[in-house]
Order: sequence, then C-alpha cells, then structure tokens
Amino acid sequence: MANGNSTILTAEEEQKLRKPIDEYVGKIQAKIDSLRKDGTDRVLSLQNHMDSIKRDRSLTKQEKEGRIASDQAEIAKAKAVEAGNKDEIAKLVADAEAYLKAHFDQDYYQVVKQSCDREKVQARANYSSKVAQLEQEHKTAMSKLTDHQEMKDENYVHKNRLFDAKMQLEKDLQEVKDRRHAAYTHKYHLIDLLRMSKFTFAETSAQKWENYKYTFNRRAFLLQNGLYIAILLVFIMLCIITPMVKKTPLLTYNNVLNILQQASPRMFLALGVAGLILLTGTDLSIGRMVGMGMTTATIIMHQGPNTGSVFGHVFDFSNLPVGVRVIFALFMCVVLCTFFTAIAGFFTAKFKMHPFISTMANMLVIFGLITYATKGVSFGAIEQTIPAMIIPKINGFPTIILWAVAAIIIVWFIWNKTTFGKNLYAVGGNPEAASVSGISVFRVTVGAFVLAGILYGFGSWLECARMYGSGSAAYGQGWEMDAIAACVVGGVSFTGGIGKISGVVVGVFIFTALTYSLTILGIDTNLQFVFSGIIILVAVTLDCLKYVQKK
Repeated sequence: MANGNSTILTAEEEQKLRKPIDEYVGKIQAKIDSLRKDGTDRVLSLQNHMDSIKRDRSLTKQEKEGRIASDQAEIAKAKAVEAGNKDEIAKLVADAEAYLKAHFDQDYYQVVKQSCDREKVQARANYSSKVAQLEQEHKTAMSKLTDHQEMKDENYVHKNRLFDAKMQLEKDLQEVKDRRHAAYTHKYHLIDLLRMSKFTFAETSAQKWENYKYTFNRRAFLLQNGLYIAILLVFIMLCIITPMVKKTPLLTYNNVLNILQQASPRMFLALGVAGLILLTGTDLSIGRMVGMGMTTATIIMHQGPNTGSVFGHVFDFSNLPVGVRVIFALFMCVVLCTFFTAIAGFFTAKFKMHPFISTMANMLVIFGLITYATKGVSFGAIEQTIPAMIIPKINGFPTIILWAVAAIIIVWFIWNKTTFGKNLYAVGGNPEAASVSGISVFRVTVGAFVLAGILYGFGSWLECARMYGSGSAAYGQGWEMDAIAACVVGGVSFTGGIGKISGVVVGVFIFTALTYSLTILGIDTNLQFVFSGIIILVAVTLDCLKYVQKK
C-alpha cells in the first residue's frame, strides 16, 4: 500500500479493482463490435464516403451519381444487417449496463473515492508536518544569526520553502482530484462505447455536474460572479426592507413587469454599445441619439400639428395614415442614428481615432443641432392610438418586452452565428492579427457602429411609444452611462474580444431593477448615482483582475 498506509490505494491496486469490470464489459464490447462491423459501422463508413464524393470537384456529375448510387445500394445492405443484429446488440448492451450498475460503484468507484478522501487528509497532514518542521528549522537558524543581512536572507529563504510546501500540497491535492475524476468518468467511457455516444438526459446532466465540480475554481468563480452575488444580496435586502418602510412588497408581478418594460428600450441601446465595447471602444452619444430619435418620432407621430417648430417650420403629418406615420417615424429614427454612428465609425476606423473622441464629437453635434433646430422645446404627445399599435398590452402583459426579446435573439445570432460576429470578436481581441488573417478591420469597425445605430433608432422609437411622445433634445441625458455600465457589469470587457449577449441582458436588468427598487424605496436620485458608480467601479475592477490573471 502507498505511503505505508493500508487505507490508501496505489495506482496498481486501483487498476486491479477495475480489471474485472473492464474484462467483463470488454468481452461484451468485442461481441458488439463484431456485430456492428458489417452493419452500423459499414453504414457510417459509406455515408462518410458519399459526403466526400459530393465534395470532390474532380469528379463529373455522372461519376458522382454513379458512385453515390453504388454506395446507397451498399448502405441498404448494411442497414439490413444492422436491423438483423439490433435486438442482439440491445441485449448485450443491457447485460453490460446491468453489470456496471451492480459492480462499478460498489466494487470500484466508492473504494477509490474513499481512498482519495484519505489521501487528501494525508496530504494536508504532511503539509502541516512540513510547515512545523520548516518553522522549527527557521527558528533554530534565526537564533544563531546576528547579522541583519543574514537574518533577512534567512527570512527570504524560509518564505520560499513555505511557498514550495504550499505548491506541493496543491499538486498532491490536484493529483488526488484527477484520480477520483478519472475513476468517475471511466463508467461513462464504457457506456459511450456501448451506446455509440448516446446518453440519457440524466447521464448527460451527471457528467456536466461532475465536470463542473472538477474544473471549479473558487477564485475564478468569485471573480466571475462575485458582483452578481453582491447585487443579489442587495436585492434581497431591498425586498426585506421595502415592505417594512413602504408597507408594500417589492417583488410583485406588476413590479417585475414594470422593470422589464422600462428595461426593454434600454436593451437596444446596451446591445448596440456592447459591440463597440467588444472592439475596445465606447459611445458617449447614446443619450443624445435617444433625444434625437424621440424628437423625430414625436414630430412625425404627433397628435395634430406640432406644437413646436424645426428650423422655424411647423410640421403636420396628421394627414398621413397612422400606420404610415409609425413606419416613417421608425425609418427616420434608424436613418438618423445610423448616419451619425457611421460617421463616428468612419473616423474611428479610417484615422484610428479613439471612439471616445469620435462619439463625443457626435454627442456635441447632435445635441447642438437638435437644440438649435427645436429651441429645446418638448413636442408634446403622440397619437393616442399609436402605442397600442406598436406595443399593445395583452391581458396586462406589455408586448414591448417581446421587442426586446427579438432584438436579443437577432444580435445573439449576429454575434455567434455569422462571419461578421466572428470577425467582431477577432478584431476586438487582436486587430493586428485579424488584419493579417485577411479580416477587414475597417469594415468590421464601421459595421459595428452601423449595427449600433440601427439598434439606437429602434430603442428611441420604442421609448417614444412607451412614453407617449414628449420628445425633446434633452431626453435621454445620461443614458449612455446606463448602457455602458450594463455592458460592463454584464462582463463585456473593455480589453476587447470578451463578452456575451447573456451578460448584456443581465446587466440591463440589474441596473433597471436597482433604479426601480431604490425609487420605490424613496432613495434620492442623486444617491442612486452613487450606487451605480460603486457598481461600475467594482465591475471594472473585477474585469481588470481577470485580465491581469489571464496575462
């Protein structure tokens, strides 16, 4: 036995325990393999051969058709053999699985697991003994020294020895962890061969849970989720405090719907700027884009002649059908927002200008133009029938949420399933390497800005419908901070090339819910900025720590 301890298995003893299982299942597996040779294996081989023929450009159409027809005839024969052996193979598989169920855990895995548990205890005991020994040696050595430099050197050597002992402990514990994991997964390796990678839902879930435990790292988990845990605790506290202070519960169905409803237009803005942050950029003009979109949409969908003028001209679109005005308002919101984001994207991509500068210029230009054109006035309400057309409530459920869900699905698809999305990650991670690989950094950058503009246009149009108009140049002030903060909290890294749509969604909900909860509780708006600032600071700090750890 290892280390003179009869309760800890050696590798040879572990193999000896597993040998009867491997031999029994191995014999069955050999029979199954022989039965599959002219059946299932032959079918798979012929199907792969047919795929290679279809991709072979050196063959003529007639040659391909002839060879494929020949393979299909062979496949029909192989499938007949497969069908004839199906019942026998099923019996053999059932026999092997019954044996594994009866013997694997009891005769092998549980024994190995107990051995690993004892080995972990032994490793920690060895570490404690080693540390005590080093401390004693250090104490003895220090008692003999009088020179300051020698004492300093001894302290340095002692720290290194303690560090080495700690590393040895971690190495020993990792080896034990590897052995236990290998023992656990061996059963699924055998089942994998028996069933040709066909697992039940329970077996798949068990493997995922085991792999999660095996790869779990406390430090990495806290870096990744520490902020979410802290915010969740804050929400739990708010849910407890609000009924005590305001005599009304916070977590109600209507409140949840209100939070989702408020978050929906902001989701478009966050999804737009997320692509820019993925490229190590940002957008300071989002709030002004919202103001411009709200003003434009209100002017077009206004109830009767407009109460204000644009460059001295009073518009009246009330003679157009309502449906036309709704679509025209959306079109103009998207066009205007995309026009300005494309300009910022062009300067960023062409002249390597930092997005902070190009979007700040956009912010000033947009606000100046809209304020000058409209004299800063609010344009009142839109037609009362329009919100019911765009975002009707069905049995009290606000369908504006469905608009946000659609945007999430579309942007997720673009990021994860298109060439542009893959290029977006590549350019964000390393633009030089992406350029060398043949990716147009210019097109990807401008494309990200254009996509952001389209999303800003949709978001401002929906916000106009949600708020029944009241568009003005000042509307949306500070929204860029909320959108950027939601992305950062959601894990979209300013270091570039790192981020998920799911993170953006979570970030938007976190900030919207926090603002809503604090408002219900009666917390001053200025203090809400303090909470938001702290959350952003912590989020970016954790992001920087993850980046440093990665480096």
